[in-house]
Amino acid sequence: MRRIQESKIGWNTVMSLCLIPLSGFAMDIFIPSLPDMAVQLHASPAAIQLTLSLFIISYGISQLIVGGLIDTYGRYLPNMIAILAFSASSFVIACSTNLQVIYAMRILQGFTVAVIAISKRAFFIDLYKGEALKKYTSMFSVIWAIAPIVAPFLGGFFQTTWGWSSNFMFLGYFGLAFFVVELLIGGESMKAAQPFSVSSMVQTYGRMLRTPDFTSGLVILGLAYGMILLYGMCSPFLIERQLQFSAATTGYCALFSGVSVMIGGSVSRMLVTKPLRQKLVLSSVIQLIAVAIMIPLTRYYHNLATLLLYVFLLHSTAGFIFNNLMSYCLIRFPQYAGKASGLTGGGFAVVTSLLSSLMVNTIAITNQVTLGAAYGMIAVVTFVFLVKTKWKEGKERKVEVEERSAEQEVRMQAVPVE
Repeated sequence: MRRIQESKIGWNTVMSLCLIPLSGFAMDIFIPSLPDMAVQLHASPAAIQLTLSLFIISYGISQLIVGGLIDTYGRYLPNMIAILAFSASSFVIACSTNLQVIYAMRILQGFTVAVIAISKRAFFIDLYKGEALKKYTSMFSVIWAIAPIVAPFLGGFFQTTWGWSSNFMFLGYFGLAFFVVELLIGGESMKAAQPFSVSSMVQTYGRMLRTPDFTSGLVILGLAYGMILLYGMCSPFLIERQLQFSAATTGYCALFSGVSVMIGGSVSRMLVTKPLRQKLVLSSVIQLIAVAIMIPLTRYYHNLATLLLYVFLLHSTAGFIFNNLMSYCLIRFPQYAGKASGLTGGGFAVVTSLLSSLMVNTIAITNQVTLGAAYGMIAVVTFVFLVKTKWKEGKERKVEVEERSAEQEVRMQAVPVE
């Protein structure tokens, strides 16, 4: 297998950073086109929204197993195959009028994007150490946040200019371009292959899921991201059909949503030293108050301004909660860092997809009042989980890790030497 040349590590680093937000692009770019897709494909809004849920479910579940696979088979070849498959599936969707085919391709895209994302994250761990690695990993969340901001805005332009299929043509050519670049300058970065053990992975996942605060964290992460995704799935119909604005306006509003989430995440980094439980509960209370005010208000006043007020109040606090608990879950089990990353990313994605599917199929979100009701349900469940869970602060987690390390040393010393 061809390895990355020393002189080309810099270009491969740039390329890897560019591919990190691919999951967001694949999910958000065609959001402004949802109403047009429903018309052109003669399908209900719920049937079209299912294309989002299927992608997230596939992406989430795939993350649970992909990490082990690329540690065995390398980064380069799986990544190359995944990029080519992603590109091909995008072209198939763009040319298809069969909703079942589109569903199948979206499931395939979820898997391929999981392979690409995890391969590129592993690339940095393979080639960088110490401060250099910290510098790049600290950029991941910022770069990932670009997609929810840029993709719908770009998708609104494509929809207005060429129609819904142009979004997937763009994704297809995007993938094809990166496949060619990988072919020219890419290579394998893995130092040594590791055996793939399903039983060991399942045992570790089981131990983590039996830890109440970690599992609660996954659920709340899914609820927070589900709140943001719920808006993304419903906003095109509210903005374009009810308020009679263009798809480009949907893109601008999605841009505002992304900025709101980023503001919440930025505030969470500023308050990183504050007690975890206190700041999480406070942000959840703000969500409940916002919903309690906005639901009766939008019964009498409903326009684009009230919708954007919803977005800012709910999405900034959701971003705040999400950023805090993502960090909490990732470092909850430092002895299982890789598996914790896979389970955190995959677990919350599955919760989000199930939640969003349940919401759009049980609640007809036809106006801002029903959107507020859906927001309210998510906010109440989030508050209950936050209050009922015993969160471990930094010092408590450190003591627990030291105790577990001591227990492991005792077990090793107790094993008789033959």
